[in-house]
Amino acid sequence: MKPHKTNPSSPKLSAAIVTPIAVLLVLALVSVYDMTFSNRYPHINRVAASSSSPSPSLPSRANSSSSSAPPATTAESCDLTRGQWNCMKFGKPSLEFMRWRWRPDGCDLPRFDAARFLEAMRGKYMAFIGDSLARNHLKSLLCLLSKVAQPVEVRMSPEIDVTGRAVRRDYHYGDHGFTISLFWSPFLVKANQSNATLGQWDLHLDTGDDRWAAHIADFDYIVLSGTNWFLRPSLPVPRAVRAAFRTALGAIAAREGFRGKAVLRTVTPAHFENGEWNTGGDCVRTSPFRRGSRALGAVEAEYRGAQVDALRETEAAARRNGAELLLLDITEAMDLRPDGHPSRYGHSPGGSVEGSFVVDCLHWCLPGPIDLWSELLLQLLIAHPS
Repeated sequence: MKPHKTNPSSPKLSAAIVTPIAVLLVLALVSVYDMTFSNRYPHINRVAASSSSPSPSLPSRANSSSSSAPPATTAESCDLTRGQWNCMKFGKPSLEFMRWRWRPDGCDLPRFDAARFLEAMRGKYMAFIGDSLARNHLKSLLCLLSKVAQPVEVRMSPEIDVTGRAVRRDYHYGDHGFTISLFWSPFLVKANQSNATLGQWDLHLDTGDDRWAAHIADFDYIVLSGTNWFLRPSLPVPRAVRAAFRTALGAIAAREGFRGKAVLRTVTPAHFENGEWNTGGDCVRTSPFRRGSRALGAVEAEYRGAQVDALRETEAAARRNGAELLLLDITEAMDLRPDGHPSRYGHSPGGSVEGSFVVDCLHWCLPGPIDLWSELLLQLLIAHPS
């Protein structure tokens, strides 16, 4: 069961057979959950990366605890979740997933500080680039920031791509002079749809997607992600993922004028059980997996390994040009959160998410486990910037 094996937007497209990655990152961000209830909530201390780590990283091993504290946002407090991923609004039977928080071993992780984040971003420009999970992350961040300020969406008639999605959305915080842009670029590289019925694409793996790459010099921060659309049967998927991320990161590293930080967010697992997205699969668990109860799936390990390899191969060039590439490694943390997906409660009854995607075990409820990504992003970019 992995949505990487079948495409929600292209039901007839089967996945490539992938081969194992021989070299894995020694310093992995291994996040484990136990079932001990505690009122403690985490804070994070800077942990120096080992010599084999491709970039500054965060504490690796972790537990999970349940907290009596309310979530940072609610479905009622954030207007941005009205139509999508609002599991409270659309009747998810159990909301226990909102009580669990990620706790690194040996330290605590502060809750997201919206005022601190916005102050640090004063006068800055941040871009999220990727597929619908990049949008999921951005909506989570916007909701976390909504406790302090609401953005104005810059509504210039957006370009619509062949999938019917807006290529770019811009959100501006006027009091802080801070802009966030979301770029729809599921392959990160130049892509042409060759067969809409079969969902087939021609990918130019050595050519960046100029819809976002043309603006690199304008950005101060870039959050790059995306693996779920790499389903071409003619090419081993990890090889395509590695090539696309290498091209995207290489474009960032080589762009004259970019002296900012680019963050690669690693693959996030799906949790379809008893079938896939189009064969009756669902995600009905109400608590995290127990510590040590499962290993990371081979597909996720290969995709993550391909991403890390691409970052390793481009970080030296970025450093020479005054930029910095960072790793936001959330793969294993999210692998242990089957309870945090919308299932059929991320949209109105009778509706769907992402085309024919009705039961959603890929994206994350808002609020929910995905809020961890912004908590870690704050630590990576602001609390421990060196």
